[in-house]
Amino acid sequence: MKKIGLDSFRFSISWSRILPKGKISGGVNPLSVKFYSDLINELLANGLKPFVTLIHFDPPQALEDEYGGFLSPKIVYDYLDYVDFCFKTFGDRVKLWVTMNEPNIFAMMGYNNGTVAPGRCSNYVGNCSAGDSATEPYIVIHHMLLCHSAAVKLYKEKYKVMQKGEIGITIAGQWFIPKCNTKSSRLAASRALDFYFGWIAHPITYGDYPQSMRELVGNRLPKFSEEQSKILKGSFDFLTLNYYTTYYAESAPFTNTSNHSYDADMRAISTPEKNGVPVGTPTALSWLYIYPKGLRKLLLHVKKNYNNPPIYITENGMADNGTLPLEVSLKDSARIKYLSSHLSHILKAIKKGVNVKSYYIWSFLDDYEWNSGYTFRFGITYVDYKNKNKRHLKYSAYWFKLFLQN
Repeated sequence: MKKIGLDSFRFSISWSRILPKGKISGGVNPLSVKFYSDLINELLANGLKPFVTLIHFDPPQALEDEYGGFLSPKIVYDYLDYVDFCFKTFGDRVKLWVTMNEPNIFAMMGYNNGTVAPGRCSNYVGNCSAGDSATEPYIVIHHMLLCHSAAVKLYKEKYKVMQKGEIGITIAGQWFIPKCNTKSSRLAASRALDFYFGWIAHPITYGDYPQSMRELVGNRLPKFSEEQSKILKGSFDFLTLNYYTTYYAESAPFTNTSNHSYDADMRAISTPEKNGVPVGTPTALSWLYIYPKGLRKLLLHVKKNYNNPPIYITENGMADNGTLPLEVSLKDSARIKYLSSHLSHILKAIKKGVNVKSYYIWSFLDDYEWNSGYTFRFGITYVDYKNKNKRHLKYSAYWFKLFLQN
């Protein structure tokens, strides 16, 4: 990282590594604390600011077994104990905190369609052994937001003045284009944006869910108490967003059935193609199309609708096929074009008054890419998994080094 010229590294702390039983009362793992402390010290020694995410899709299994994890309000108290320990232990050196990564994706994929852990959904949505797509995504987000606001309140009251740090939350961002030049398509794109991004951004800015969600989800959408809403409103020093791609949106017909789900509630169909033509350049990942203008549009949307907060872009990148030979993977011209074009649109957004504070590539290293495993490579650094994880800078890493120098 130092060789390339980066000045910060974003990583997550694993709750269950720090607290193997999920609770302070269950004991702290001292080896884990030492690992993270050593990492932070090494980053600072090399001129790299640590940017720490406190939970990244991995609630402790012990709490899943005890009370269902984020399905229960009990998790707010255990989460608060965990983050309090992290603030107290690492906050003398960590000045940038994120309470949680992409709660919207965690709820959508973990509790609506069941494609990632904990793999819950209704049987009319996917192949899950348990779950309720009509209610659980909303319950999980509700408790995640209460965890977030409680953590921010704790940090500001107990640590911020002394440690002089900042705290926010990371939202998965995706732009939606009306598929047709019709009012119904424009409303569908607006609803999709509310359900996808506003689901998190609206409560932390205004203290409640978007109006479109309250109308369409009805009494299945949990309600905040007056006190909860007050604590939630403005509960961030900065907003962080991850952006990869853009989709078209068109209105979905309403069917009056009992088969409710997050997707059905939105009443919008999203698709990457229009008349057989993709919205952007296809990539190795079936869901990721290169549409850099979408990032600029999303940044301007945040400026207009959420009081122009400081924005940290914490993920932006594309994947190659993970089975390509080393010499082919290193010549990643498509990634260079992806990064360059997105940075160009960030600059245009900045010139329009958007308060962008950072840009983090996903990812510095090829990684174990969630449920895709090692089949895709997102890194600007090639990791040779078969040769003691030897690392090679890709062309994109050298390009980024020159970009930073110039």
